[in-house]
Amino acid sequence: MSLKRPAKNQPQSFEFNNSSLEEAKNIISKYPKGKQQSAVMALLYIAQRQNNNWIPLAAMKYIAKFLDMPYIKVYEVATFYSMYNLSPVGKYFIQVCTTTPCMIRGANKLVEACKEKISKNELELLGDKNCSWMEVECLGACVNAPMMQINDEYYEDLDKEKTLKILDKILKGEKPKAGSYRGRLNNAPENNRKTLLDLNNA
Repeated sequence: MSLKRPAKNQPQSFEFNNSSLEEAKNIISKYPKGKQQSAVMALLYIAQRQNNNWIPLAAMKYIAKFLDMPYIKVYEVATFYSMYNLSPVGKYFIQVCTTTPCMIRGANKLVEACKEKISKNELELLGDKNCSWMEVECLGACVNAPMMQINDEYYEDLDKEKTLKILDKILKGEKPKAGSYRGRLNNAPENNRKTLLDLNNA
């Protein structure tokens, strides 16, 4: 798995737009007086969403001043958690889970699909800078393994063929259907329940 590092090319400045500023103030208002630093993770996410899905160093410095906390502490949070992107990832950011449950059910095939359709290297932008991918640790959908996340949506119960079709759609600017690709509702059993079928005799 590739180590995330801040992008070489950084914008000189960053500040919240009106909607982001309103959301940030609303989140901070939920914390006791003097505890506003606890909102740092939420504000980093707001900055990432505003800035095309990645967080520049200028945004970390801005948030540090906004929350009256040392810049290095904001930097430590942003570099520790995998959900924060420190360099451009494109309009569509594909995260393939390769932790054990997904791995033993074929996550390597999903990685192969990403290498074929997007780039041989993780975190390398496609030619039009529209898309990139990377391997990640557990995304919490183990029952529906193997799976991947595209931006905020989960795509589950995948194989290579289904993954290639999903990637084809996003590369055409279309939004593929999220959820299970074996027809399951959430993580319900396939072909209905397997246990406690006769509750009257249970």
